[in-house]
Amino acid sequence: VDAIVDEKEINYRQRVSQHIKSLPGAIELLKSLREHGFKVALASSAPMENIQLVTQGLGINNYFHSIVSGRDVSKGKPSPQGFLLAAKKLGISPQNCIIIEDAVAGVTAAKRAGMRCIAVTNTHPRESLTGADLVIDTLEAVSMTDLEQLIEIHK
Repeated sequence: VDAIVDEKEINYRQRVSQHIKSLPGAIELLKSLREHGFKVALASSAPMENIQLVTQGLGINNYFHSIVSGRDVSKGKPSPQGFLLAAKKLGISPQNCIIIEDAVAGVTAAKRAGMRCIAVTNTHPRESLTGADLVIDTLEAVSMTDLEQLIEIHK
């Protein structure tokens, strides 16, 4: 089974490497987070090789203080393990973290971790993401005020 999974991931990387694009507003948001002194982690259920393919392809490796892959945890989303590990690596308590997600399982994981969550409707309809604290249609809609208010609400 592991050999099949590894082969699938290699095929995925070969296909995706030619078509890597960021979500609208993603790189601008990362730049703004860095300018405002936020610590940023990336937590994904994907293997590290896939994560690195995308982050290197987009030139965004240096925006992340920590990266957690699916192989770093024993349970994937909707388990909060990945998000909790990312918070621990950043040295930040879960209640002071904001997760940006585009999947129902990720929203569930964020809330189970005791974190605030912004959901983006790029892969799921708005109605399925209502568990998030804020639902937006594009990352271009995220403001520093939104982030500060989400953290302040939790204090």
